Amino acid sequence: MRTTVTYLFDPLCGWCYGASPAIQQLGQQEDIQLELAPTGLFAGGGRSMDAAFADYAWSNDVRIAKLTGQRFTEAYRSQVLGRHGSRFDSMPATLALTAVSLSAPQRELETLKLLQEARYVQGLDICDEAVVLTLLRALDLSAAANRLAAKDAELEAANTARIRKARGWMQTLGVQGVPALVVSAGQDSRLLSGSVLYGGLDELLNQITAATTSRCRA
Repeated sequence: MRTTVTYLFDPLCGWCYGASPAIQQLGQQEDIQLELAPTGLFAGGGRSMDAAFADYAWSNDVRIAKLTGQRFTEAYRSQVLGRHGSRFDSMPATLALTAVSLSAPQRELETLKLLQEARYVQGLDICDEAVVLTLLRALDLSAAANRLAAKDAELEAANTARIRKARGWMQTLGVQGVPALVVSAGQDSRLLSGSVLYGGLDELLNQITAATTSRCRA
């Protein structure tokens, strides 16, 4: 029986980007069903980039890069963090992922990776819906792009439901931040800290197996 692992994340979370290699590998495991659960942590709220927030973000990014080896380029630092006054809002990227989940669900994990790389490597502003639409179309995800542009009722409802479900997990299991994993076996679920995503695939799989086994024995 496949184990269901729910990934709690936000596309603007630097630590989630740091976890991307592990998540991509996890999604390739035949005995694991990986479900993406965007939390909407940075969606809405009207926050904008300023010098203080940019400095805080960059200090975290340097730590993440040292721990994970993920790239945070100067293009990102200058064109994203350096655009003071620009929106800091994960809703466009979150809606895009939901649109992909509705039209090409097998490509949602790939899309998350490419959206993150667009921000942190290419220095593109994925808080800008026009940028996200261009990226989706470049990935041959026109159906998702069209839904995002139209913001049809089904997309809005599905996105709201996904965020509500993710936040429900966070409240139920006492999740303080993202990334985090929820391992489910039957009716039982167990929280794994996001730190397990930075220790290598073997350790991650061992933690998932242990979580499943402990729940089955309980």
